[in-house]
Amino acid sequence: MSPAIKAPLLPNQEPSSSSENHGSFAGAVFNISTSIVGAGIMAIPAAFKVLGVIPSLSIIVIIAWLSNVSAGFLMKSSLAGESTTYAGVMKESFGKSGSVVVTIVTMVVTFGSMIIFSIIIGDVLSGNEKDGIIHLGLLQEWFGSHWWNSRFFGLLFIFVFLLLPLVLCRRVERLALSSAISFLLALLFVVISSVLAIIALVQGKTKTPRLFPELNDGGLSFFSLFTASPVIVTAFTFHFNVHPVAFELKDPLDVLSATRISVILCAAIYSATGLFCYLLFGDSTMTDVLMNFDQSTSSSIGSLLNDIVRLSYAIHLMLVFPLLNFSLRANLDELLFPTKHSLVEDNKRFFGITFPLLISCFLGAIAIPDIWYFFQFLGSTSTVSIAFIFPAAIVLRNVNGFSTLREKIVASVMLVLAVATSIIAISTNIYTFTATEET
Repeated sequence: MSPAIKAPLLPNQEPSSSSENHGSFAGAVFNISTSIVGAGIMAIPAAFKVLGVIPSLSIIVIIAWLSNVSAGFLMKSSLAGESTTYAGVMKESFGKSGSVVVTIVTMVVTFGSMIIFSIIIGDVLSGNEKDGIIHLGLLQEWFGSHWWNSRFFGLLFIFVFLLLPLVLCRRVERLALSSAISFLLALLFVVISSVLAIIALVQGKTKTPRLFPELNDGGLSFFSLFTASPVIVTAFTFHFNVHPVAFELKDPLDVLSATRISVILCAAIYSATGLFCYLLFGDSTMTDVLMNFDQSTSSSIGSLLNDIVRLSYAIHLMLVFPLLNFSLRANLDELLFPTKHSLVEDNKRFFGITFPLLISCFLGAIAIPDIWYFFQFLGSTSTVSIAFIFPAAIVLRNVNGFSTLREKIVASVMLVLAVATSIIAISTNIYTFTATEET
């Protein structure tokens, strides 16, 4: 039987009894939900195309459950010890090296995700070229092609006038409103996609979906399936924001209920998005499904809905961006200045970290053309470590004596599945890339 969870730091973290010093439960749900539903949803339909409907839905359910369990592992370990950060939990279990590893991996995930967000925003506004086909952005469709609505200048405007003010927020609770708006925009995307799919279904224009993957000579190899699974893992990686959200609540344990609600909501959103978009576009589904919505329709209403889908999700990503930046900035500061006082109170450090990160993300979005390979890389390496490998290792290490036998069994299964899938995915990606280069 595990010992009771103790929280020795909590009394010291309450400057007053006023509720305004704490984040709200609703704000926690929105912040975690927004952390989950980022750019990953755009690649879910492509995963449905590769895996088929039934395996995709099954994997979404399994990964959602495992993500919720692993988040619980992290919080239980935090409150059993004296740590209030993910890196601190790893330091308690594996020493300084564990803290450094999780900090670097978290930075890779958050920075990579921010670049993916920026790429998709650039695709929506200024278009992209895929397999020799030019996909116009909204700005080109509305105003024609000009120098000022090119990818470079379109993203430059977004970074300076929209993203910069948001990333300058110093407390994650202040992003609750933007997170709520962002989550509602994601719901709008799902609703419109569902409506378009239902209309197409009634008119007999939907594509016939594959329930299972094709593993014949003309289809996919068995190992190729493992390159699609990490995309779904990436879509459920939010663990780097669990601690910032939890320790702004009056009772940090409330984050577990918030996480459970968020994971269920997001699993439903992912399932609906993947299924309905796959019905709409079939084998034409692209790695960034927003690019499918630039296709012309026979009615002005259809064109308007397509534009709303693309614009609403681009705005959603703009509002998710500062949440990832918050985690990235905090981890980089902890890595570079471990003995310094709070980053929020040091303007020189705060701006000295914020501006270079934003500039680097902008340059990365300009240089990298496609999100699919980024998702595969992140999903098979960094995100699987943050979401599953590290939390499972913490439970098995059991430094604070909090782990039950059942938790150790679940952690062992989680660790084996995560490592095996990751190795196969990485190997398949390397083989596919090498074969492509040779041809």
